[in-house]
Amino acid sequence: GARVGATCELFSGAVVGDDCVLGEQCVLHPHAVLYPNCTLGNRVVLHAGAVMGADGFGYRYREGRYHKIPQLGSVTICDDVEIGACTTIDRGMIGPTVIGEGTKLDNLVMIGHNCEIGRHCVMAAQAGFAGSVTTEDNIRFGGQMGVSDHVHIGGDSSFGARSGVHKDTAPGGIYL
Repeated sequence: GARVGATCELFSGAVVGDDCVLGEQCVLHPHAVLYPNCTLGNRVVLHAGAVMGADGFGYRYREGRYHKIPQLGSVTICDDVEIGACTTIDRGMIGPTVIGEGTKLDNLVMIGHNCEIGRHCVMAAQAGFAGSVTTEDNIRFGGQMGVSDHVHIGGDSSFGARSGVHKDTAPGGIYL
């Protein structure tokens, strides 16, 4: 049930799961993985070892142990996105996790389930987003910065390396 657009390149060991859709001119480098139900726009590049659509970190503690919450959503990667080596983007719990047009993610970035990342954002290595983070457009994230769950990031903002965001931010800010 997967569909691969014209002139896509899938290198050795790349995996395209059931019902995935790849637009035109996508590149999946060695060992990039698309779990089932992932959608890539046109001209998307996944570098080696990138994983799209693994289960989000969803557990409920009951009766003295953790029980897995099913992750039934998907991942949507919009046009002209480039995703670095060993970066992971979790599927949504119900709806999609979305990476906006023109966004660039460095190596070793982690995007949790149900995040919605805006257009033309950049994230340096080891940035991490907990589940359900939303951002507006044109945001710059430094290396090793982290964002708590359910936070909204205002557009045209910059976040320095190793910064931590635990509450909503206004557009146009510089945070260190």
